Amino acid sequence: MKLKLLLGTLMFAAVTSQAQVATINENFNSFTPGQGQSVFPQNQWTAIYPAPVGNPPPMMNIVVNNATDNFVQAYSGANQNSPEYLISPQIVAPAGDKTLTFKARRNTGSAPGSVQVGLASSPTDMSTFVALATATTLTSDTFQTISIPVTASNSQYIVFKFVGAFAPHTVLEIDDVVYNQASSLGISDQIKAKEEIKFAINEENTALQFVTKKDPKNISIYSAVGQKVAEGKLSGKFFDISTLHTGIYYIIIETAEGSAVKSKFIKS
Repeated sequence: MKLKLLLGTLMFAAVTSQAQVATINENFNSFTPGQGQSVFPQNQWTAIYPAPVGNPPPMMNIVVNNATDNFVQAYSGANQNSPEYLISPQIVAPAGDKTLTFKARRNTGSAPGSVQVGLASSPTDMSTFVALATATTLTSDTFQTISIPVTASNSQYIVFKFVGAFAPHTVLEIDDVVYNQASSLGISDQIKAKEEIKFAINEENTALQFVTKKDPKNISIYSAVGQKVAEGKLSGKFFDISTLHTGIYYIIIETAEGSAVKSKFIKS
C-alpha cells in the first residue's frame, strides 16, 4: 500500500512538472469559440470573474475574426470597476530574462477600459496578483502592441486584469500573447520589426544613439524590476538617459511602421 501511494505521488509530481511551460506563444486559434462563463478553462488557460451584478453578467469569450483568427474578449456585463482576470498556464518561475508581448484594444462602440499584466502565485486567488507595470487604458478599436519585461519571481501565473472603469458593458480584447526570451543587447527583434533598429550608448554615457531609416514613434524604458523610468521620442538620433542610474534596462521601441521592438542595455 505504501509503495502504491508513493508511486501515485511520484506520478502526480511528474504531471505537475510537465504542466509548467517555459515560454508562451498563443494566438488562441486552437480554442473553441464561445460566449459565457463556461468558455474557460481551455488549453490550460483559466478565467476569474467578479460576482455577477445585474443582467447580463460578466464573461470571457473566444471570438472568431474572419473565420480563422480567434481572440479573447473580456465583457464586463452590468459591472463597472470590477476586474476580470485571464490566467495563463503555469509557467516556470520567471528568472527576469523574458518579455511579455501582446495585442489589445477596446471593441468598436465600447467605452474605454484598462488592461494590466501581473503575476500571481495561485490561479484561483487574485489577492496574490502583483502588477508588472501600470495599467494601459485602451481607447482605440485598433489593436496596439504592448510589451512588458517580466521580472524574476516565485509566482508562476501570468495574469491579465481587465477593468471597465468608465461604464458597464465594456468590451476589451487581446490576442497574440508571447512570453519569451528578451532580445539581445542593442539588436532589434527581427520577428516584430520589418527593418533592423540598432542603438548604442554614447561616449558620455548620457544617451542612446540610434541607427534607423525612420525615427521610432515612441520609446519606453523599464528598470530591471519592471518600472517604467523613461518614455518619449528621439531628439535627433539620440534618446536621453542621463537621469538613469547604473544598471540593466529593458527598452520597448514602437517603430514608424507600428511594430514593437524589444531589447535591453546596460548603463555603467
